[in-house]
Amino acid sequence: MNETETLFNAVVVVCFIILQSDYHFEYTDCDVLGSRWRVAIPNKPETCTGLPDPVKGTHCTFSCNDGEFLDMRTQECQKCVAGTYSLGTGVAFDEWDTLPTGFISHGISINSGYTQTNCSNSTWIPKGDYIASNTDECTSTLSYAVSLKKPGSVSFQYFYPDNHMFFEFYVQNDQCQSTESQSRWMKISESDWDYHYVQLSSGNNVLYWRTTGFSLAANTAKPVLLKNIAISGVSYTSECFHCKPGTYSDKPGAARCIPCSANSYSNKGATACQPCEADKYSGIGSGTCLQRLPCKTTDYFYTHTPCDSSGQTQLMYKWIEPKICSETVEGAVQLPASGEMMACPPCNPGFFSSNTSTCEPCPHGFYSNGTECSECPAGTEPVMGFEYKWWNKMPSNMRKLFVSYGGFVVTGWEVAGEYIYTTPSNQDSDYMMLTLTVPGYSLPHSLSEDNGRVQLSRITFVFETKCTADCKLYFLAGQNEWSNIVESWSGTMGKQSYSYLIKSNNTISFTWGFQRTGIFSTKNEYSSDYAKIYSVHLTNVIGGVASECRQCALAAVDSDSGCVPCPPGHYMLNGTGVCKSCPSNTIIRPEQPIGKQACIPCGPNTYSNETLCFNDSLHHEGEMLNYDFSPLANVTGFQSSPRFTSKGLQYFHHFSVALCGTENRALASCLENVTESKRDVKGYICQATVVPSEVRGQSVVSSQPFSIGESLIGVTTDFKFDDISSLDGNFPVESELPDVIFYYRSRETTQACKNGRSASIRLRCDPTVTLKNHVSLPSNCSEGTCDGCSFHFLWRSQYACPLCSERNIKEIVSACIQGIQRTTYVWQQPLRCTGGVSLPPQKISACVTLDFWLKCGVSIGTVAAILLITISCYFWKRTRKTTSCCHTGVYESVLLSL
Repeated sequence: MNETETLFNAVVVVCFIILQSDYHFEYTDCDVLGSRWRVAIPNKPETCTGLPDPVKGTHCTFSCNDGEFLDMRTQECQKCVAGTYSLGTGVAFDEWDTLPTGFISHGISINSGYTQTNCSNSTWIPKGDYIASNTDECTSTLSYAVSLKKPGSVSFQYFYPDNHMFFEFYVQNDQCQSTESQSRWMKISESDWDYHYVQLSSGNNVLYWRTTGFSLAANTAKPVLLKNIAISGVSYTSECFHCKPGTYSDKPGAARCIPCSANSYSNKGATACQPCEADKYSGIGSGTCLQRLPCKTTDYFYTHTPCDSSGQTQLMYKWIEPKICSETVEGAVQLPASGEMMACPPCNPGFFSSNTSTCEPCPHGFYSNGTECSECPAGTEPVMGFEYKWWNKMPSNMRKLFVSYGGFVVTGWEVAGEYIYTTPSNQDSDYMMLTLTVPGYSLPHSLSEDNGRVQLSRITFVFETKCTADCKLYFLAGQNEWSNIVESWSGTMGKQSYSYLIKSNNTISFTWGFQRTGIFSTKNEYSSDYAKIYSVHLTNVIGGVASECRQCALAAVDSDSGCVPCPPGHYMLNGTGVCKSCPSNTIIRPEQPIGKQACIPCGPNTYSNETLCFNDSLHHEGEMLNYDFSPLANVTGFQSSPRFTSKGLQYFHHFSVALCGTENRALASCLENVTESKRDVKGYICQATVVPSEVRGQSVVSSQPFSIGESLIGVTTDFKFDDISSLDGNFPVESELPDVIFYYRSRETTQACKNGRSASIRLRCDPTVTLKNHVSLPSNCSEGTCDGCSFHFLWRSQYACPLCSERNIKEIVSACIQGIQRTTYVWQQPLRCTGGVSLPPQKISACVTLDFWLKCGVSIGTVAAILLITISCYFWKRTRKTTSCCHTGVYESVLLSL
């Protein structure tokens, strides 16, 4: 071979090597038979010659197993090397330092009003191990498009703690048609992270995660967190993925990477984890080690051991785990010595100390004050519940949860004898929860029909917080740990008591959550901040224990049904078991039906059915004014004027009112439809916050419902009743006709309304108003309340006018025309009545005209005059004749005498 041929062959070889690095293989689209071709695609536009010829590819349904990838050159599956992983037919996203390729995030405004809201920055934000949603009122969407060659699935982990956020996940095909086969609305997280799995159809799929915040209070809604998104069904993957920092795979063919244990780390693509140096630490799944700082007093906590056989307990000090501080560096504190012996506190009421020095519940039918159990006397029954005021051991129906964004897990809450408290943590933004769970509640039979004043149970606890930052203690109640926030306290709070009424057997979980700061932080500057709970008392619990016994009614002592209270409308004489009937028009106090003081008189113009005071829509004000409010008795809804958040989100306060009616009346209802649970609040008056929105396929979003009026306490024309003022200055009097005022109360207390809420509704007669929901709010309190506790409304309506009576009717009599006279009846003006009596029909009667009577008068007068003249003439003539005769006689007598 000559030099020219050798040089030519070398050039060909070099060109071949260069061409291999300048192209990659891909498959064509599948045909109707499921066939495809493997073709070479140049990596550079100028490389277009010398490429390998297309060859027949694998069948479209071909796939590799987990831990394998498809080598496009040989079209065979190969195992991933150590330090990498593969899902075989899927892709995974577990690194969120930046938004992965293919994901799109954007924010839009849901406000349909005139206010322009800038939501361009309301997007999902990568946080390293997870991605976090927005927390404002904008709608933030995270999407990912994927083409599946065969049916597959998508799975992910999510953390959804706040019911003030809408969170939905749904899938659409390439024609924007939803393909979900189950509810797209995610459920509130019941623990730390929840898992969600959805099957996908072959073809193009677009995955959507969408959130919208509706926290209209000063508090910012908690974000939704996502991590570990995995999608299967992509047919094949042509490469393996390196294990992310903090994980490793030590064998070929790994489907997942294993997180490093605490105090170890790994780099990207690691085959093993490396231990941290002695003066450094790391959490589980960490890619770096951090320097240990000198230990402080906030790096350890104290607790007590269970009581021993001699009734003693040891005071123990422990480092927060995992331990991230150093005892050996200068300025570090040492762990105090443990082992100090202390006397065990007494058992909690309803429990007794066994031979093993543990506290055991008393048997059914027994009670105790924490020492020994005693049987309830004959004719009594135990009052079931739980009362925890000594904390030597975590109660069996309590558990603690800990949510940390840094991967650390610590104790959270720890018992300490006289209280239970939050221990220091490694991060200030950690969320520590303590949950009490009960199976349900039992009510006395006499109260089971009481729909208006029902109180299944009451929980009362004594707490205290001490904070140097923006700490917050939450109290939640509902069906699980992440239920509805009932109340919250910010900053340092002195030792105080709080009570909450339980009205539904769905409320079986109570949670206390403590967070040292709401701002995400990996520091522990505020570890000394704490929350303490001294006592918890829960009544009427099924399966509870008893600290006292209740007297039974005598009629029920020997019955087979067990101890029952007195019949409805009766109270029990103290300690006797004798039931006495309450005076008429009274009801029984639900929480204490013993003694005559248990009989509560109904308010003015309300009537008792022995368990409930109600108004039957008929009202009498003196002897002159009678009302019928039945046209207004149906449930009526109205809204406040629009309000706007700082982001420009428009919202309203929606009120629902059931003014009056009998015990079978329809109740006002306010709904929370942000979460899947859809909590519903019922009563005489309730309020919810509504936001016009197109999310979730509904016109409005309703949240934060609460009761304003659970019971009707009186109906009167007085401006003040039972310490409730109706703010007559805000509703100036417009006529002499008095307003009829309905007064209501709600027993549910809050931090601001320690005596519960109240409401007054003024019914004002206005014949010009035909609508049944013309309700106005005070001009200086546009939300219906000036203090958040007392609500006031003015309801104008023609149906608020008194019933019409005869005194409202005016009679008009016409002139007599041709012997006919008409009497017409009309309403007195201005008319301020409605309904009642009707106008009488027009009355027609015969009559005689004035001309006739004049003629009769003239005729009678003429006849009388003629008669008078005739009589006068007659007597005149007679008188004259008599006089003449007398004169003649005298004359003759005189002549004779002469």
